[in-house]
Amino acid sequence: MITVVGLGVEKGDLSLRGKEAILEAADAGLPVFVRTALTRSYESLLGLGVQPIALDDIYEKSRSFATLNKNLAARVATEKDGCVYCVDGAASEDNSVKILLKKRRRVRMIDGPSKSGYFALRAGFAQCSYLAVSAYEAVERAGAGTLSLPLVVYDLDGRGLASDVKLALGERFGDETTVRFVQGERVKKIPLFELDRQKSYDYLTAVTIEATDVVQKTRFTMEDLKEIVVRLRAPGGCPWDRAQTPESIKMNVIEEAYELVDAVDSGDDSKVLEETGDILLQAAFYAVMKEEVGAFTLTDAISGICEKLISRHTHIFGADKAEGAEGALSVWEKNKRKEKHQETFGDSVSDVPKCFPAAMRAQKVGKRAAKSGMDFVSADEAMVRLKEEIAEFENAYSSGCAEETEKELGDVLFSAVNVGRKAGVDCEKALKESTERFAARFVLAEKLALKSTGDVCALSAEEWEEYYQAAKKALKEGKNVE
Repeated sequence: MITVVGLGVEKGDLSLRGKEAILEAADAGLPVFVRTALTRSYESLLGLGVQPIALDDIYEKSRSFATLNKNLAARVATEKDGCVYCVDGAASEDNSVKILLKKRRRVRMIDGPSKSGYFALRAGFAQCSYLAVSAYEAVERAGAGTLSLPLVVYDLDGRGLASDVKLALGERFGDETTVRFVQGERVKKIPLFELDRQKSYDYLTAVTIEATDVVQKTRFTMEDLKEIVVRLRAPGGCPWDRAQTPESIKMNVIEEAYELVDAVDSGDDSKVLEETGDILLQAAFYAVMKEEVGAFTLTDAISGICEKLISRHTHIFGADKAEGAEGALSVWEKNKRKEKHQETFGDSVSDVPKCFPAAMRAQKVGKRAAKSGMDFVSADEAMVRLKEEIAEFENAYSSGCAEETEKELGDVLFSAVNVGRKAGVDCEKALKESTERFAARFVLAEKLALKSTGDVCALSAEEWEEYYQAAKKALKEGKNVE
């Protein structure tokens, strides 16, 4: 059995049990390893009459914090039972010890005062619970969004590392966030952006951040967004937000989705940023309303989409293989049908949302039905059907029957979508862009007509066509006709 001893933070933190374990190993001629000799707590070993083996050379050979912990654990794991591995701080907090526990079945731990507790006490934390990570770990975890407040970041032993931590925490919590810079007995409040501008750094340097109310934050998470919505809907909150139901705001989702599409089309990232946030608000709003009635929570919704992404990407997270985008889409569709218990192609067709825009739904219905084998061979064959439908529409229109005319016009539009689908065209996008082109041409044609005649209502159809073609040509050539 290997014994791990936590040396604590200061000289004298070594417990009596820890001292006995170290002396027992030394008396038996077994090695006593120490993670690093560059700490105050290491001095607790010097008066025991043992010759500890410092593993500082492994620090120098390791390329990252994760690699360092693996290398330290690997070095100790090969030793005989009875040896002792001493770590600064608490043994239970040390990541190399956590890896060692996976490598050796029998490990005894004798804990010591933790670094996180030492720094939290120095910082005067009001909270009893907090997240504690090393500086190296903070940099790695910030990118994954797993840092939360209150927070203690210890082992801030260099300016370069302090700079990396500053950037990581700034992205997560905001550069202006007030933090406590702790160095031994010294504690001072500074804005986060000054973290790498201090005079010195050593192994007893840390930065701590207390939890703050959401209204005082400058950087937020999805949980913060949820908290804001909860406050708005709580007694005494906003009357409008409190009055809303899933039914009353369902059209807002559609509006916000179209506004996001419009922002993407504009090429303006600031608009895309704003509209993306509006979409997230809708998600949070629905989650909060459903949590109020016990239906589901925001975590349930996030868990659902994560599970869906994993279960449908079996060519990434499972045993399936996929070549190119089409292969990946085929795997996705297969897994989707299995997940939704769609046993027939009809089940798949029926699953297309009825609230989709008409052209989009027509294309999706046609695409899903085509998977059964019932489809046109080519766009040319689809155009033959389109011509037949146009002829039927003409007959219905000539008959004067409004109901039949509407029905046949629907068949014409559906057939036109099939032509586009077989030609590889996104019909919703094509119609949208065609409408936008017409609108732009009409606006310019009217300007040209007003400039020439002053009264567009008096124009004949032939005159309107002339102005329209002139506008079309000008827009195509990029001419300024102001």
